[in-house]
Amino acid sequence: MDKLADRSCVPCDGDFPALAREQAESFMEHIPGWNLSGDATGISREYRFKDFADALAFTNAVGALAEEEGHHPDIALSWGKVGVSLTTHAIGGLSENDIILAAKIDLLPK
Repeated sequence: MDKLADRSCVPCDGDFPALAREQAESFMEHIPGWNLSGDATGISREYRFKDFADALAFTNAVGALAEEEGHHPDIALSWGKVGVSLTTHAIGGLSENDIILAAKIDLLPK
């Protein structure tokens, strides 16, 4: 499989199906640290930081990346940690865009 972080998210208007559980599970080995939801409709990860300022800086970097990719996660910011959740709302489940963005987020400075 080509390097996920080198790929770009593609616009999604609901014209393709969500990944099946087996497909989603096969992608998970390429994004260690991420967790597949029980119903396989999303992925999530929590990042830890030494303080609020570092967590906020990471949140802003994720936001900038999301804008660049045109694919937006749910982000939960609190003191010393950032939770990131990805799903593709237009298809009601997980898409390759979610996996690609997760791989790119993992490359951001922490």
